Amino acid sequence: MNKNIVILGTQWGDEGKGKIVDYLTSDSSYVVRYQGGHNAGHTLVVNGKKTILHLIPSGLLHNNVIGVISNGVVVSPLELIKEINMLKKNHICINKRLFISRSSPLVLQYHIEMDIAREKKLGISALGTTGRGIGPAYEDKVARRALRIGDLKNEKNLSMRLEKIVSYYNHQLVSFYKQKPVDYKIVLRDLLPTIDVIYDMIKDTTNILHRAIKDKKKIVFEGAQGSFLDIDHGTYPYVTSSNSTIGGVLTGTGVGPKHLDYILGVTKAYSTRVGYGPFPTELFDNTDKHFSNKGHEFGSTTGRKRRTGWLDAVSLCQSVHINSLSGLCITKLDVLDGLNEIKICVAYRNVHTSEVISFSDIDDWENVTPIYETYPGWNRKTLGIKKLEDLPYEARNYLDRIEEITQIPIDIISTGPDRSDIILVKDNFFI
Repeated sequence: MNKNIVILGTQWGDEGKGKIVDYLTSDSSYVVRYQGGHNAGHTLVVNGKKTILHLIPSGLLHNNVIGVISNGVVVSPLELIKEINMLKKNHICINKRLFISRSSPLVLQYHIEMDIAREKKLGISALGTTGRGIGPAYEDKVARRALRIGDLKNEKNLSMRLEKIVSYYNHQLVSFYKQKPVDYKIVLRDLLPTIDVIYDMIKDTTNILHRAIKDKKKIVFEGAQGSFLDIDHGTYPYVTSSNSTIGGVLTGTGVGPKHLDYILGVTKAYSTRVGYGPFPTELFDNTDKHFSNKGHEFGSTTGRKRRTGWLDAVSLCQSVHINSLSGLCITKLDVLDGLNEIKICVAYRNVHTSEVISFSDIDDWENVTPIYETYPGWNRKTLGIKKLEDLPYEARNYLDRIEEITQIPIDIISTGPDRSDIILVKDNFFI
């Protein structure tokens, strides 16, 4: 049985990690968010009811689980309070079940204004951020000027530092971006009521996790975004501002690698991407419409339509390597139901030189064309199937080929949006 499990995305996010986290935390003690902010959205469907979370770890829907927002996460107190209140309305009590690292940087209104102003200034060269202020918040962290969750416990010091930081941002917003200034008094006014709500949640979360490890508790680490939005290993500059690959677990929690027992990579049975940047298998035909409509490919955070394409095994293999994946979870297999043929991208070719190139060579991505293998589709529904042997032969053949290419096992298959729509291939996740 795997004690401590990391669940991360292998593509450009939106792989369905939230559902898998929810599923695998049913017998866990802790679930930990280790990077990202409220720019990530995890959609959970339990008994037909949909819940969307952005900051609070997905596994907290189980009453026996303690949630941790660790130091690698940038936290908007206003958005966090919204989520807490939303869960209360749905009769999910998180009292004494959610801890927030005192070292987590804050996301505040001036970060949002700067994010939006930059995108507007870039025009057609914009990066396609969510406009949630995540990038500027991480910049403050690296520049050592960030306000952090722990600062909320000292109102006087908070007020003094906030005024200086807002002045720093207003100089740029007004002088360079020609935008309205931010009023620090309004920021402080909106921030102060949140302190009472989360005051008792602010903890040394690294210490909490090490105590849990010592006590042999099961921990699930929940990633946000996907591997190729990683600031170091992604399709730069069209990336997020944190490490969404395996290294983010270590720096974002203070838990070392020897305490990670299993690393699960979540990938869709096809590919999607939100925003701009390289996407070699992108489609613009009826198959794109099929994926968008049947897969409901619209962002849970922004509502933007996702770009869709065939499964990119080149990038998937890269993700296997950089994350040291133990196994794969294939989600949305049911979205492929009804297609006459299914393709897998197994290599890239430069359209001008005909040279086969690697994933790291796709900077000039507009001149890259995918090389495909084509497989027959299936007419039977896979939606809701719970046993591997009940899948259509063609679907099993498709999954077998993914295992051959990636050289790691597919241990979980998701066949629908609900918590129960799962095929557990490898039964070592539960006590």
